[in-house]
Amino acid sequence: TQREQEYIVQREVLDQVRLDEVAEKGNWTTKPSLSERVKESLRCSVSKLKRTVVSWVPVLGWLPQYQFKENFAGDFISGCSVASMHLPQGMAYAPLAALPPVFGLYTSFFPVLIFVIFTTSKHISIGTFSVVSMMAGTVTQRLAPDQNFIVNGTNGSKVDTEARDAARVQIACALALLTGIFQILLGLVRFGFVVNYLSQPLIRAYTTASACQVACTQLKFLFGVSPALYSGPLSFVYTVVDVCRLLYKTRLVELIASLISLFVLIVIKQVNFRFKEKLFVPIPIELILVILGTIITHYGGLIGKFGISVVGKIPSGFRAPFVPNASYFPSIVGDAFSLAIVSYTINIALSKTFAFKYGYRVDNNQELVAVGLSNTIGSFFYCYNVSSSMSRSLVQETTGCKTQVTGIISSVFMLIIIVKVGSLFEELPKAILSSIVFVNLTLMFMQLADVYTLWKTSKTDLLVWLVTFICTILLNLDIGLAAAVGFSLLTFIFRSQLPRYYILGLVPGTDLYLDIETYREAKEIPGIKIFRSSATMYHISSEMYLDALEKKTGFDLETLLMAKRKREAAQKRKEEKELKKATQGNQEQSRMSEEEFPEGQTSTKGPDMGEVNWGYQRDTSMFKLDSVTSFQSVDSIKKFPQIDEEEKGRFSGSDTHSIILDMTTTSFVDVATVNTLKKIFRDFEELHLDVYLAGCQGEWLTRQTREKVNVLNTEALEASVAPHDSLAYLSKTKIYFYNCRILSLS
Repeated sequence: TQREQEYIVQREVLDQVRLDEVAEKGNWTTKPSLSERVKESLRCSVSKLKRTVVSWVPVLGWLPQYQFKENFAGDFISGCSVASMHLPQGMAYAPLAALPPVFGLYTSFFPVLIFVIFTTSKHISIGTFSVVSMMAGTVTQRLAPDQNFIVNGTNGSKVDTEARDAARVQIACALALLTGIFQILLGLVRFGFVVNYLSQPLIRAYTTASACQVACTQLKFLFGVSPALYSGPLSFVYTVVDVCRLLYKTRLVELIASLISLFVLIVIKQVNFRFKEKLFVPIPIELILVILGTIITHYGGLIGKFGISVVGKIPSGFRAPFVPNASYFPSIVGDAFSLAIVSYTINIALSKTFAFKYGYRVDNNQELVAVGLSNTIGSFFYCYNVSSSMSRSLVQETTGCKTQVTGIISSVFMLIIIVKVGSLFEELPKAILSSIVFVNLTLMFMQLADVYTLWKTSKTDLLVWLVTFICTILLNLDIGLAAAVGFSLLTFIFRSQLPRYYILGLVPGTDLYLDIETYREAKEIPGIKIFRSSATMYHISSEMYLDALEKKTGFDLETLLMAKRKREAAQKRKEEKELKKATQGNQEQSRMSEEEFPEGQTSTKGPDMGEVNWGYQRDTSMFKLDSVTSFQSVDSIKKFPQIDEEEKGRFSGSDTHSIILDMTTTSFVDVATVNTLKKIFRDFEELHLDVYLAGCQGEWLTRQTREKVNVLNTEALEASVAPHDSLAYLSKTKIYFYNCRILSLS
């Protein structure tokens, strides 16, 4: 059991002015002026030039300090392992982008070298990735569909695949170039924080739905069927329905090859995972499967006997660089920006995970520039959009990667494969590549478990997850992402517009103030209402704040103020009537006296009355002033105005004399907030109630705010609060409210 501990806090009650005096508020840190900062930025020196160059080209900083004996063995083994995955994944993911497999090999070489030069991350593997490839494929198929390349031949019409592939390569390279430009520009303006606006549930749901879209495109290779090509909203549903309709045409040899490949991949990957500490390097099962599949297909004559679908021609060597066609930019600008954000988000998430694990720092903006340069420069060498791969990055980390040299090693092996070995895999069955894609999507399919986790933790995040997943599945990747981001922003707006409001009570025996509706032992201090909002108050929520304050405290301000003003108006009319009646009586008496006695006579004597001095004239204006003053002084003594029984039933907080607004959650103040607070103070003051602000943040107590705020002094505070036993609460608010700053609006 936890030991019971006690502590005692005793201090004076501090208002804002007194707090500033005690804490000696002032500008104790000297910051250089704007002109000094400009001069410093323009000043050039050798050391500053070196720091600037190293910050933009990190390889110049870590490569000269590379410790060969300690790091090269791990980097070499890791580079070989990653290269063994680049080959099958590059060939498998390129068809997702609607491109021939050789372009996947190009994308696994050039961008990797560029990324090594500019990245600050040591453990992520850049290159082809299923989700990004799928997003690129939706663009290439939309702008270059098969029906645009149908030609008439001797055996009927057919698709001119060479012209179609050439057009799609142009589109894919233009898309990579524009994506890279966006990423570089965002990095240069230090806009790396933009990824923070995409919540984790949104990203995980989007990648999960994208994995489902990728898996859907691979069904035709697993079963050996040829469904129609669909694009746009509901293409996922149409494709699945079409594949199910064609299941009776399944080609048995391709189904068997797919099932065997899936079984072998799943079993060996589980072996790699369970025995990763005992294995020197993970078993490169994907590379082994690609080699065995090619050998069996070639020597078994599967193409001639069963007509199994294979990769096809893979040219050896590299193509001459070219300039992508910028005329496609207007048609792909939205897709390019989506790809820029999604690919960077995946990159930075993996980078930060490994950086936290191994204790080094990753520069968000530099990573954005690094992946942007990889896309931009790679597009001139027939590469499409790149991103980091979760499966390759995990292999790179677990096989002993120490530095970015791993990327250089894998690129050397990919160079050898492209120049000499690539053409040997022309007879590789597409069913095996599809199986590789399916198994590598396992990590993203496991994110479906987020539904259960979010159900237990946050229903709002669960709603974001489900909406993102459903929109991406039904509306396709581009529209789905836009809809998901829009819905996520709406949830943020609704959360800020619909905060929770509390009345706080004191837990007996402690100085803790908790929600009285949640904690039964929390009791309100007699005569005091402590009101708190769970979110900051600003122009969107200021009216709701006032409504909640009235509801929680039990004060219907409009009704009470109207009743009070009616009583004051009635009382005023009554006084005016009495004053008028008295004035008329005096005037009548004076007139009668003037008629009865001649001018100059000062006294007379009647039989029933004493002597009267008519030279004395009563000051009626003095009577009027005394009457009004007397009424006002009496009313000012009363704490509350007199109300009838019907109004008293509505006035549930009739014994309340003070209201404290807990402002700890208010991080800034705008004009609407100031006006709302001024209305609160004005209305409650008219009802003879004291209102205080507690826990105000020093950041929003600016000079502009201070001009609208009157800070109470300590003596006035004690005089107004101490008689009602609330001084004890106010003196303890440093525990709950961080710092007790009691303010009153003018």
